[in-house]
Amino acid sequence: MIHLFILLCMVLGVWLFISIDVWREISTLSSIHDYAIVQKGPLLTIIVPARNEEKTISASIRSQLQQDYHNLEWILVNDRSTDGTPDKLEELASMDKRINTLHIDSLEKGWLGKNQALYKGYQHAHGELILFTDADVIFKDSTIVSKAVSFLLSRELDHLTLAPHIKSRTFWLKSFVAFFLFGFSFYKRPWKANDHTSKTGMGIGAFNLISRTAYEEIGTHKGIKHMPDDDLQLGVQIKKHHKKQFFLTALDSLEVEWYQSLKDAFNGLEKNTFAGLHYSILLVLFSIIGVFCSTVLPFITIFSWDWRIQMVSAAIILMILLAYQKVIKHMTNESPFLFLSLPLTALLFIYSIGRATILTFKRGGIEWRGTVYPLKELKQKNK
Repeated sequence: MIHLFILLCMVLGVWLFISIDVWREISTLSSIHDYAIVQKGPLLTIIVPARNEEKTISASIRSQLQQDYHNLEWILVNDRSTDGTPDKLEELASMDKRINTLHIDSLEKGWLGKNQALYKGYQHAHGELILFTDADVIFKDSTIVSKAVSFLLSRELDHLTLAPHIKSRTFWLKSFVAFFLFGFSFYKRPWKANDHTSKTGMGIGAFNLISRTAYEEIGTHKGIKHMPDDDLQLGVQIKKHHKKQFFLTALDSLEVEWYQSLKDAFNGLEKNTFAGLHYSILLVLFSIIGVFCSTVLPFITIFSWDWRIQMVSAAIILMILLAYQKVIKHMTNESPFLFLSLPLTALLFIYSIGRATILTFKRGGIEWRGTVYPLKELKQKNK
């Protein structure tokens, strides 16, 4: 019992630090809605990669066409689609002369598909500003682009990234996504992106707005062509090259449905989970043990017969609740009552880490949108 008590005290110390950090820092995050609008400015090129997106691409682009920013062009990139995506893109292009389409038939050596599509799109772009976004993002606010450009120009930024509302259909998927954002927030600490003295960089695939000059100076997507988490790594490169970056939320303006079911979430995280842990078994084991001890174990030990263990466990749960409530309030539109499912959701997250790791080794690499990328090659390029 003494060893368990010591372990729980250590966990309590960690959560005390995390809770204080989250409460102090996440409140500094603001929403894009709080800022002014400029409807005129430099030409902005919106680049949208699409691989087998026939179900979502039309709604996404139609929502973008409602934007009130007057100086826009679109590059829609068909990335080797095997469904009706190419026809959808051409149909959209026929609706608006500002839309251009690009069709990619093959994957060049050393590239991941989406990264290549984004880079090819850039090569055909004319804008002084470039917005990288995904084919399933709905632009609910017709002023979101104007606000983003205004903010970027007024703050003399090189890069602005916005966090969307993540739409989930079922209770368990909502809980899983909320837990993912909870862990992501204190692991990546996205608010540090707004500190120009910090090395922490942030990028969100739904909305990565960058100046053409900065994009070229950081080496474009060539420098991250092998990285599955391309959106995040774009932000990391911005900070590495000492550029100015900012992270804001846009929960009422941008919406994306990551996954339609919990099963889809497990499948979708296969490409990022092991990559996010730098393809290291040690980091995988550390993550699994860490998540279990910090967010599952206290909910078990609170039923201990030892009052000291009960008290420490209760204190840990309180610290988790305080941090969770703060993250959910600022990073999602979901209910903080999802906290009640947290220990079970944490176990699901542990399962997703183990599953992704095992499948990566079983396949000899990661599978992304129908293409398998060899693990040996990814690990070498990750060094």
